[in-house]
Amino acid sequence: MKALKVSARPGLPRRNNIPQILNAAEKVFSARGLAGSRVDDIARACELPKANILYYFGTKEDLYRATLERLLMHWLDDADHWLSADHAPMDAVEGYVRSKMEFSRYRPEASRIFAYELLSGGEHVKKFLVGTLREHVTRRTEIFLHWQRQGLMAEVDPVHFLFSLWSLTQAYADMQVQMAVVLGTPRLKEKDFEAGVRTIMKLVSSVCLPGK
Repeated sequence: MKALKVSARPGLPRRNNIPQILNAAEKVFSARGLAGSRVDDIARACELPKANILYYFGTKEDLYRATLERLLMHWLDDADHWLSADHAPMDAVEGYVRSKMEFSRYRPEASRIFAYELLSGGEHVKKFLVGTLREHVTRRTEIFLHWQRQGLMAEVDPVHFLFSLWSLTQAYADMQVQMAVVLGTPRLKEKDFEAGVRTIMKLVSSVCLPGK
């Protein structure tokens, strides 16, 4: 797995400061984008001196890339855990869907940063997408094909099936404002995310439970 590009300087303050800085950066970048955000804004948000941030990350662009890569690695780790041959297809997909929906519920800003980055061309994550992400998708494809050969999964295009899972779950972060307005609520509630999980699982059940 690709490591975040931060300073290798050891010590407890670094272990405490890095998550604190990345959490603040996630909120600031999601609200203002890369161009509209300043390191000073992130320093105020995480209550650390600007010099501390530059000490660990070097530039605003480096911090932006690290923020995106932390998000992507979280998603990939969830997929590595759930979408594996250790689980039956239905259990695997439900576990993955639930983990992605939980992320959309509690960290929608992170998902929106990634969406904005892709809409602007994805230049800051291109190496990650071409390398780490493609390798990850290849591994998940092998799992899906294994299930298909065992008769445990319907014969669908495994890559596009994974694309569908991404789209269905990340919409609850990226399009959350629209969904809340349609449902007549200030924000999506736990019951809305649970209804989303159940609906997604009904949609994919013909793939994960072939012949039933």
